[in-house]
Amino acid sequence: MYRTVVAVTIFIGLLTGTAVFADHGLKAGNPDLQSAGPLTFGPDGILFVGDSKGGAIFALDTGEAEGPEIEVQFAVAGVGQEVAALLGTTPDDILINDLAVSPEGNMYLTVSRGRGPDATPVILKTDPSGVFSELSLKNIEFAKAQLPNPPEPGGTGRRNKRAQAITDLAFVDGQLYIAGLSNEEFASNLRSVPFPFREVSDGTAVEIYHAAHGNFETRSPVRTFVPFNIEDQPHLLAAYTCTPLVKFPLSALQQGEKVRGTTIAELGNRNRPLDMVVYEQDGNRYLLIANSSRGIMKLATDQIAGQESIETRVERGGTAGVGYETIEDWQGVVQLDLLNDRQAVLLVENDGALHLKSVELP
Repeated sequence: MYRTVVAVTIFIGLLTGTAVFADHGLKAGNPDLQSAGPLTFGPDGILFVGDSKGGAIFALDTGEAEGPEIEVQFAVAGVGQEVAALLGTTPDDILINDLAVSPEGNMYLTVSRGRGPDATPVILKTDPSGVFSELSLKNIEFAKAQLPNPPEPGGTGRRNKRAQAITDLAFVDGQLYIAGLSNEEFASNLRSVPFPFREVSDGTAVEIYHAAHGNFETRSPVRTFVPFNIEDQPHLLAAYTCTPLVKFPLSALQQGEKVRGTTIAELGNRNRPLDMVVYEQDGNRYLLIANSSRGIMKLATDQIAGQESIETRVERGGTAGVGYETIEDWQGVVQLDLLNDRQAVLLVENDGALHLKSVELP
């Protein structure tokens, strides 16, 4: 276990004007998280946390604010050992669920202490040099949004539908978008929740054509997604297990509707997407997708608008639609997020151990 901090460069800019503190409807208290899964940041350092076990979303005030952009080069090996030591347990009793970078450049992790039904949810953060600390949930400013229709508890592994009630989150223009499963017949669900939290809708039932399976499906959840504008129209780009890439216009995600997404790529079977980000480089936009079996895929997004819907079977692990290249230097990536417009933060698994590091975007 070791930590290497190569360099820290801070780009200092002038912050002008008067700070405005919005009323986000948060109140001090002890949030009753039953699990801690997907993460994303919203305005004013608000951290959204998905609690599938409790069927709820929490908004937590981290106290962070937008500031000067930072560029950091660091590598932290043996993350499991560091987290276990901090929590007073062993690495095999730790499960890291998600990673998100804060407005100040700190890395937040959701962690399960324990791997069974009684696992304790923990939220950790590291500073830009990789030093870990725990985000205290005692008397923190928070708000809670209860999902109206999560799957019933029970089952193990893939049969535990409740564990898939919330699979990913993203915040766009005052709306928190939530992917996961509901208890409806068309179980795959995308919902939009205004923030500050008000009434939470039943969401939109979504259907896709799964090219590797050769049929339309309504029960497989979105595993990871990103907001993305296509010809100036806001969309979600969503990746599913085994591995369709699908676009959904935000305008179609209406309460109580059933919507069929447009499958724009089949990226290969026997594979699970883990995380994805969009970034710009030299005037072009790219999509990076981390996968369980096929490494990091880099897609040029200029292909997306003109890609026709895939509605015929793609057999024997083949690919179709929008093409990609594999980033060979990035091996074992299980989570990633953007640190700035030039760097990403990666959580990497190699030889059974987890490592956290910053890298230049490819």
